[in-house]
This record gives sequence, structure tokens and C-alpha cells, in this order.
Amino acid sequence: MVSLILARELGADIYTTNIDPDKIKKMGFENILPRIFSIGKVPVNAPFRQQLALLKFRLFNLKNKYDFYIIAGDWAMSGAVNNKPNLWYVHSPIREIWDLKDYIKNSLVATWKKPFFDVWVIFNRYLNKKYIKSVNKIVCNSENTKNRVKKYLDKSSKIIHPPIETKKFEYIKNGDFWLSVNRLISHKRIDMQLGAFSKLPNEKLIIIGSYEASKHFLQYANYIKKIKPDNVEIKSWVNDEELKELYANCRGFITTSKDEDFGMNVVEAMASGKPVIAPNEGGYKETIINGKTGILIDNINEDKIMEAIKAIGKNPEQYKNACIEQAKKFDTEIFIEKINALVSK
Repeated sequence: MVSLILARELGADIYTTNIDPDKIKKMGFENILPRIFSIGKVPVNAPFRQQLALLKFRLFNLKNKYDFYIIAGDWAMSGAVNNKPNLWYVHSPIREIWDLKDYIKNSLVATWKKPFFDVWVIFNRYLNKKYIKSVNKIVCNSENTKNRVKKYLDKSSKIIHPPIETKKFEYIKNGDFWLSVNRLISHKRIDMQLGAFSKLPNEKLIIIGSYEASKHFLQYANYIKKIKPDNVEIKSWVNDEELKELYANCRGFITTSKDEDFGMNVVEAMASGKPVIAPNEGGYKETIINGKTGILIDNINEDKIMEAIKAIGKNPEQYKNACIEQAKKFDTEIFIEKINALVSK
């Protein structure tokens, strides 16, 4: 989303790997499709997908075709070697090899594969530290990500929060359902949401859950669908208009992502005047005002989610004005103004 907004607002071209025109259209960016170019396809499954993407961007050379290059994406950072001057907009240092390494190894990697995973991590940590030496400027999406860049890559950086199209969202009512928008992958902890709502049969949850065709995505998505209680509905890849309508009419918003980089979805919910229930960790601590625009939960679990649902559900409308005002701090205009200022330097 950030790359698409950058391309639209700056009149820039995008170079990426796999392109899905239908998903780009559903997100409302059909007009920039002619300016999106593939540098070659990559496989569906990890780790071959990530490794080939890293290699393709490392070898990619636009031979000074442009005046400036903005690199967005963790595995795309190797593109800084041949394309300068550049700016790396960091959503997060590669989470699989840094902060989520142990979580992924213990929850997703088969026992016999663990030694190979350790070697893969060591190799890619070496490459990560090598390629960052070619980055001219580092800009992070949050304080949380800035701390990771310093901790893992020993680099200083600036913060420019991601762009939220706040003017496109509206408040209609606090309806009879709660909303959750996230990828269906294990560290988003969707199963925790399902556990809470299985104990609240009179409440309804709609999950907008996109997922890729890779094995670990499909495995978790199928697991979630299997354990889903009757009062939870899962939709995948809704279009931009339907998503805004769901935000506008939901009762409140719920997310359970582990140490989220920033969390654009919670700001979209607040731009729609809706209170947010989230873990008291990661980027959520920078966007949600506890008690005013929602509830931040320490050591989040199913029971605490239930308590927050009951508390907010009594009068969700009281959060409306504070939510809308808080969301304005992350508007697209502010983002583009700050990016332009950096690029012009």
C-alpha cells in the first residue's frame, strides 16, 4: 500500500517481482498499473521466494535512469547496491531472521529443518548487514521499527509514519459486528480472536483476511477456517469500497498482531471513528491512546479480549471524535510532505 501511494503521489514508477493486477485494482490503484514493472517472478513458497527476490533486487540495475530511488520492502533492500542515490523506507528489518526468528523456528519449522533454518538465518543476516552499507538514507515507519534497525543493523534512522488516506474513511454507525483486518499468518494470532468470540456467542466478528498461496500461509488459513466459530465470518481480498463500508459500520476494531511494526489498519479504523482493541506492544503504542481511542492490553489473551469487548461495547460511540482526530496525525498529505522534503535534500 505504501509503495502504491508513493507512486501515485510522486508520479513514480514501481519495480517489483510478482504483480497481481486484480488485487491492485481492488485496492483502488488501477490508474498506476501502467507504471508497475516486474523484474521477474519469484516462487510461491519460502525460503525460495525470499532468496530469489533478494538476488533479483541485488542484480537489478536501472543504470541511472532516475534521479532518485526509494526502496520499500525488507528483501528489496539489496537493490540499493546498484541504484543510487537512494532512501530505504523500512517497514521492518527482515523479521524472519531478526525479531521473529525464534518464534518462526519454534512454530513453523519442522524439527528436521531447524538446523538448515539456522544456517539460512546466519547467511541472510550477513547479507543484510552487507547490503545496508549501500543505503544512503534510512527512514522507518515507527519508533518500534527504528529501534529494530538500531538493534539489529546498528544504523540510525528517521521516522515518517506511513500514509493513511484518512479523508476516504467515514463514520456511519457503531453496528452489530466487530471488524478485524489482517493477513492470515501465525504471528497475527487470529486464533486468539476466534477463542474470544467462541465464548461470546452474542457478538459477531468479521475478519478480512488475505493470504498468499505459499504453504505456511495456506496451512494457517485452513487451520483458522477449521476452528472458526459460527459467529465469525472470514472474507478474503474485499475491494476498497467494501472495506471502507465495513470500517464505517463496525462496532469496533480488533487486532492481535505480535509486536506489530506500525499497524496501518488501526489508524484506518480510527479514521472511521471506531475504537480499537490491540496488544500493548509494538507500533500500536504509537497510534492508539489507551482509554481514549481504544484499549491497549498487556499480555493479551482471550479473556482480556473478552473484557475489552464488553467494556467498549457498552458505549463505542464515545470514542468517535478522539479516534478521528488521532487518525488525522497520520494523513497521506503529512507523509508526502515529509518524504518530499527528504528527497529534495
